[in-house]
Amino acid sequence: MTYRQETPEGVEIDTVTVTYDTKPILSVATFVVHDAVYLNGALKEDTFDWFAPDKDGNVWYFGEDTKELGPPVSTVGSWEAGKNGAQAGVIMLAHPQMGDTYLQENAPGVVADQARVKGLNETATVAYGTFTGCIKTQEWTPIEPGNRAFKFYASGFGTVLEVPNQGGGPVELTSVTRPAP
Repeated sequence: MTYRQETPEGVEIDTVTVTYDTKPILSVATFVVHDAVYLNGALKEDTFDWFAPDKDGNVWYFGEDTKELGPPVSTVGSWEAGKNGAQAGVIMLAHPQMGDTYLQENAPGVVADQARVKGLNETATVAYGTFTGCIKTQEWTPIEPGNRAFKFYASGFGTVLEVPNQGGGPVELTSVTRPAP
């Protein structure tokens, strides 16, 4: 999936690739997702995220290995469930209800992202198309007071739109490439 955002620094293009790789974390075989962010064509951030579904359909977030390219290179924000007090969080509930609140990222002193379900049948129109029946969440972290975002999740895609209140315009899904059958 490819996303685009206009920021004060320029245009960011974010490519998110679900790999065929797995990484064992806390005895769970997580799926590895590669996330590469380009600013004005130059690689700015290179991240590997680790996710796993449970038997009920919730999608758990087990951490990330992130590098912001500098200079200097920074790995601030990297964390892994089971290390240094970090715990897996839920990135998406299987059966969300209005008002549900949950931890998405939970690593003391590193990340503490949270989400609240704000809509269950929303429509999001982005460069890639119009999605109906979206789950809308409001996301925030006490580590960055005042920083909020609304995200729209579409079945079969995941995030299709993010509307931040800081740092630039909306992050929109612009293209999807699926592997050949």
